[in-house]
Amino acid sequence: MSKPGKVGARLKGSRLKVRFCTNESQKSRAELVGQLRRLGFDISEGEVTAPAPAACQILKERGLRPYLLIHDGVRSEFDQIDTSNPNCVVIADAGESFSYQNMNNAFQVLMELENPVLISLGKGRYYKETSGLMLDVGPYMKALEYACGIKAEVVGKPSPEFFKSALQTIGVEAHQAVMIGDDIVGDVGGAQRCGMRALQVRTGKFRPSDEHHPEVKADGYVDNLAEAVDLLLQHTDK
Repeated sequence: MSKPGKVGARLKGSRLKVRFCTNESQKSRAELVGQLRRLGFDISEGEVTAPAPAACQILKERGLRPYLLIHDGVRSEFDQIDTSNPNCVVIADAGESFSYQNMNNAFQVLMELENPVLISLGKGRYYKETSGLMLDVGPYMKALEYACGIKAEVVGKPSPEFFKSALQTIGVEAHQAVMIGDDIVGDVGGAQRCGMRALQVRTGKFRPSDEHHPEVKADGYVDNLAEAVDLLLQHTDK
């Protein structure tokens, strides 16, 4: 079994309730779960809280028809959504689709609406790929907010509603839960504002300056996911 798989198996075999929360908006949940399974995690789509399905629920409940400024990899999540004659904009990490033309199309849709609605799947500033740091959806969301004089509705981390949805799914109160993540603002700050405790892993997008962040202080720092699981299981066994 791979190292990530062993970590996942230890969590699954414990008494802890586990929920995977992601702001991934370039892949469908099915594709993301497939990727995690190949790494050795025993996980199903039902164990993942992701922004695209949550956004679809909001669109249906409110009768919204979006102009989709999203990555082709996540478009299948919106197959059941009416996108004719848009009355809102949904923006996600669109990657190469963040062209001037597409951004301007989104801008025009919003400016023509009496009550413009901009829904953003997360608001991350950047993330890390093997090739280096990459701009996330946040900067593009902010550009549309500024141009249109509006405030986006964020679906995903660090939105408190996103964390609360994950907690409700596993039947756990915020004060009973610990978030493990690499993003000092989206993971750690978002979870703490929801009443959870949070550990930051020194992997992924972690930067040493995170430990001296002016507004967010993690409840603890660990070198990797395995160390975080060790820590949690030690406390669980006491």
